[in-house]
Amino acid sequence: MFSHITIGTNDIEASKKFYDSTFAALGIAPASVDAKGRLNYATATGRLMITKPINGEPATAGNGETLGFVAPSAEAARAWHDAGVANGGVTCENPPGIRHLASGDLYLAYLRDPTGHKLCALYRVPA
Repeated sequence: MFSHITIGTNDIEASKKFYDSTFAALGIAPASVDAKGRLNYATATGRLMITKPINGEPATAGNGETLGFVAPSAEAARAWHDAGVANGGVTCENPPGIRHLASGDLYLAYLRDPTGHKLCALYRVPA
């Protein structure tokens, strides 16, 4: 459904440190930085771009937004969370762990990035 998602930051270097470390836990390469200083993270299934807002106003997190990332295992989701907390992120929601839902069990870990964007690493636990 999505080709890419772009989010704002007020500090490119803090965002690069945070996202490079959290994405490493999910097997995603560090950001490339384009000529405009934007961070680009790419996989076969999509792209996340992080930039200072082009209108010059401060970046703010969206109220009610959550960006979810697929984790290859519960351990990777936990490593993603731990890397985020160690690199400027703040834990939010419930602690990382399994949530029992009608659609199946999920291992979820939630963070806020240095700008305040709410993020989630999700692993679908096999039935």
